[in-house]
Amino acid sequence: MKKFLIMIPIVFIFILAGCSLVGDSGNLQNAGLLVETSIHDQPWNKKGYEGLLAIEETFNTDVFYKEGVRTEADVREAVDTFVNDGVNLIFGHSSTYGNFFEEMSEEYPGVHFVYFNGGQFAEGVTSLNFNAHAMGFFAGMLAGEMTESNHAGVIGAFEWQPEIEGFYEGVTYQNPEADVHFNYVNDWDGKGKAMDVYETLRKEGTDVVYPAGNAYSTAVIEQASDDGIYAVGYVSDQAKLAEKAVLTSTVQHVEKLYELAAEKFNEGDLRGGVLTFDFQDDMISLGKFSADVPGNFQKLMQEEIEAYQDTGLLPNERTAN
Repeated sequence: MKKFLIMIPIVFIFILAGCSLVGDSGNLQNAGLLVETSIHDQPWNKKGYEGLLAIEETFNTDVFYKEGVRTEADVREAVDTFVNDGVNLIFGHSSTYGNFFEEMSEEYPGVHFVYFNGGQFAEGVTSLNFNAHAMGFFAGMLAGEMTESNHAGVIGAFEWQPEIEGFYEGVTYQNPEADVHFNYVNDWDGKGKAMDVYETLRKEGTDVVYPAGNAYSTAVIEQASDDGIYAVGYVSDQAKLAEKAVLTSTVQHVEKLYELAAEKFNEGDLRGGVLTFDFQDDMISLGKFSADVPGNFQKLMQEEIEAYQDTGLLPNERTAN
């Protein structure tokens, strides 16, 4: 695959060139991706990049990406460049892009904008949302079962994350004697602060941690493994980092959503609005279980997930009914 670098003032746009544009049968011409930091940041941004590459392969079209896009001025500059290169489907890999896209959508009627986990939308703007509460619940349920100290901890990026409340509910459902400790980095990528939070949790006796953030989840999991305690992976299946220490991972299949959005857009079926995805859509799942998780509890977890897929009710909700 050829790679070309186009230089424009101050910024760089990277192009991953396919062989040709998609045929006249569909709407998709070229696709573009905006990220706030780097496409190599694990696990969230890397999954977005993988989704972009999947679009390139599936639709035999050109794809572009731009890193370090944080401000409205950055977004406008990148969008202008993308449009000049024939891009008519633009992904913003963060909730941050919702307001920018909503404001800009009328200026680019031929472009459809897609971003993640937000509430803003317009005729040409779609938000793809993960229903993260349930994945947090099942992570918490496992943590409640596996903690020996009766202390489980969350290292959250932001307090509003629904998986954090879900984690608390899951821990206390499975183990009413357990304490759940909450700490927030207030940054998806704040590795230094996340590690400080981790040390605080360890001093409080926490022996299962859930690093619910982007760039810092890897570092927390590796340290937990070194310290002989457990962790739950986030967004991607992070068992490969420490097969024993990672009890499981709450996996969001971001790359599949990229392909789904591109397919719907190419067929003329992608509408502006907020679309939500969960276990029932096979867009969220649990990753590989650690060998330390007893087989009978792994089976119970699978049964509870299947019941949730069938009923839409979590274990605590079915009990309440």
